[in-house]
Amino acid sequence: MTYLTIRGSTPWAEWRAETSGMRRPVAIGFALLMALVFAFPAWASTQLQAGDKAPEFLLADGEGRMRQSSEWRGSWLILYFYPRDDTPSCTAEAKAFNERLPELAALKAQVVGVSVDSVDSHRAFASRFGLNFPLLADTDGKVSRRYGTLNDFAVVKFAKRHTFLIDPDGNIAKVYRDVEPALHAGEIIADLKRLRAR
Repeated sequence: MTYLTIRGSTPWAEWRAETSGMRRPVAIGFALLMALVFAFPAWASTQLQAGDKAPEFLLADGEGRMRQSSEWRGSWLILYFYPRDDTPSCTAEAKAFNERLPELAALKAQVVGVSVDSVDSHRAFASRFGLNFPLLADTDGKVSRRYGTLNDFAVVKFAKRHTFLIDPDGNIAKVYRDVEPALHAGEIIADLKRLRAR
């Protein structure tokens, strides 16, 4: 395929130039897929809010052990959904949580990550970066969908980067839908201190 470089052109013009050698139906299909990915409305999925009961779940962790939400009852639970293992932003978020586990433990809070990746993928990811908290494999996306975090475009499926701070009684205390991966752990620690002081 020949790629053209157009000085001062718009991204749309560059995309048209780069796909000029593609069959028109393929190019149109690609454009439609990109439109869905970047313009999928937030309201199209369930929107849980603070005060709602957190949906129950039963998923395998990176060691293949089945873990259920009731295990964390009595503690604050930071249930964070993320798109993919080993991607730069997801790695930064996981490492930030891992580094601050002692502070979170002092606040009676535990961290659990969820993505649609496999058990094997989670095991390798946790081992590579020395992660000391569970990563749960939601391979069919059912739990992500229940929490309103699933992007499912048939050919590609992944969880949005959303976090649910769940109180010891199993109720959602706060929902984070605009997450800065490297700073997110600190944000949650500040909120936990405020919530526990009530």
